[in-house]
Amino acid sequence: METGQLEELGQQLRVDAVRAADAAGSGHPTSSMSAADLGGVLLAHHLRYDFERPGHPGNDRLVLSKGHASPLLYALYRAAGVIDEAELLTFRQDGSPLEGHPTPRLPWVDVATGSLGQGLPVGVGMALAGKRLDRLPYRVWVLCGDSEMAEGSVWEGAAQAAYERLDNLTLIVDVNRLGQRGPTREGWDLDTYARKLGAFGWHTIEVDGHDITAIDTAFQEAAATTDRPTAVIARTHKGRGVAEVEDQEGFHGKPLPHPERAVEELGGTRSVRIDVAKPSGTPTTTAPARTGGAATTPVSAPRYRAGDEVATRDAFGAALAALGSERDDVVALDGEVGDSTRADAFGKAHPDRYFEMYIAEQQLIATAVGMRARGYLPFATTFAAFLTRAHDFIRMAAVSGTGIQLCGSHAGVSIGQDGPSQMGLEDLAMMRAVHGSTVLYPCDANQTARLVHHMAGLPGIGYLRTSRGASPVLYGPDEDFPVGGSRVLRSGDADQVTVIGAGVTVHEALRAADLLAAEGIAVRVIDLYSVKPVDGGTLRQAADATGCLMTVEDHHPEGGIGDAVAEAFADGRPAPRLIRLAVRNMPASATPAEQLHHSGIDAASIAAGVRSLV
Repeated sequence: METGQLEELGQQLRVDAVRAADAAGSGHPTSSMSAADLGGVLLAHHLRYDFERPGHPGNDRLVLSKGHASPLLYALYRAAGVIDEAELLTFRQDGSPLEGHPTPRLPWVDVATGSLGQGLPVGVGMALAGKRLDRLPYRVWVLCGDSEMAEGSVWEGAAQAAYERLDNLTLIVDVNRLGQRGPTREGWDLDTYARKLGAFGWHTIEVDGHDITAIDTAFQEAAATTDRPTAVIARTHKGRGVAEVEDQEGFHGKPLPHPERAVEELGGTRSVRIDVAKPSGTPTTTAPARTGGAATTPVSAPRYRAGDEVATRDAFGAALAALGSERDDVVALDGEVGDSTRADAFGKAHPDRYFEMYIAEQQLIATAVGMRARGYLPFATTFAAFLTRAHDFIRMAAVSGTGIQLCGSHAGVSIGQDGPSQMGLEDLAMMRAVHGSTVLYPCDANQTARLVHHMAGLPGIGYLRTSRGASPVLYGPDEDFPVGGSRVLRSGDADQVTVIGAGVTVHEALRAADLLAAEGIAVRVIDLYSVKPVDGGTLRQAADATGCLMTVEDHHPEGGIGDAVAEAFADGRPAPRLIRLAVRNMPASATPAEQLHHSGIDAASIAAGVRSLV
């Protein structure tokens, strides 16, 4: 397209943003208007995308990190001919896929955006997949706003992209000077953005974001740059083209006050259509790694003998390595603790599918999301305590409907002397609250190995909680542990109380049962390895048989196993007596045994609690 035609396209995109927000009575037209020329040039001249086949492995990826500017994205889709005017005007309406912030309900949207600062880190994951897994020449384009450049996650992404030399990644920064409540920190100081990104190792290009020729040249330069990522830093005007709102405060997130007059000022409605270039020179069929995983070398899952002392984190690492041998779509990501989580076992077996994210937990999860969007099955691992830093990325992965698998090791006070900063004591609550999540907490090595294999088939986000210390193997290597199940380890007709544990507290419950049996007190012991979904049927049977349930967890009382069990009786039926033992103190350094005792979740504490009940 000629320059004049591209200018017309930019105006059309602005008009459509104004009309969509007016029809919805809400939205962010001014944020869309600032980036319209950037989006138009990208769509018309540089994006390589087959809209009829969004799964084409050679497609470029476009991530709208400033997700509130969704009217621009939908206007681009109209220009590409994949939505019509009538659908555009359903923006933000009930039942419309054109949501206030984009989600994968639209086939051309890879990941949900709108929580600012996530687009670049996710784009890094996609670009890494292109470079090191797909080995295809597609490019990843990330359009972000200047306000989100204050987010720490952006700089985690910037550091990782430069380190990995992702020359297939282009960041487009829409510097329109105005945030939600007023001017941004840097305003129109493009040089400051360029110096910051340049210090990380990026190639930077500063442009007038409304100069069509300059934008076109900058995108060409980005595509030609090798050995490092490129940032196109564009000076733009918020509300461009409408004098009433252009570069004016107080119009963020609002329809224009006089939309018909604004459309007339922008030159009226148009119907410019773009024949978007399709990818060339790449396969037209999906690679085996994105069709459920192709077997490489059949490998049996690790097997452990009953009575052996094995840490569940050790079993996790061995099982993940075995899974990687069975499925070539499995990738592992580490937060610089792979020697502790035992994810490094996967790295040694499959170094080409092992990715080190260093101590950047937001980038860790974002990379997993980006790789999942490219069809791979990521397992991301770090200490359970440190996953809390990445909760927003996990939350947004659920909004995307993204199936990523997470493992948090070193959970609970049972890690011992390291103290409370390293103890995951909130992770079960955090992960149970994520929409569609599965939360698993194995107590022995064989159970861990089976659950890792089940995680590969989960539709949503899976979380496996592993322990640092060795514990006895209770189960045989051929036993299965379906998601949503539990195991009754001790039971009898004379049971007076049911003790429910998971992970380390299963072993403490069994020891307590032995102590109590010697005193003539019979207790039922349940291993609740599936914390979400919970095995309500077994719990209700135990309640009917014993009348009293005691949960024991190496976790704070809020949101963990106790709450999971209580929810099984939240349907209006008579609830049993429920006693909860949990970590209610603030731990300090001590041995694992001392920690369990101080927190009142060891065998002696369980036995004492049962005695007080019976």
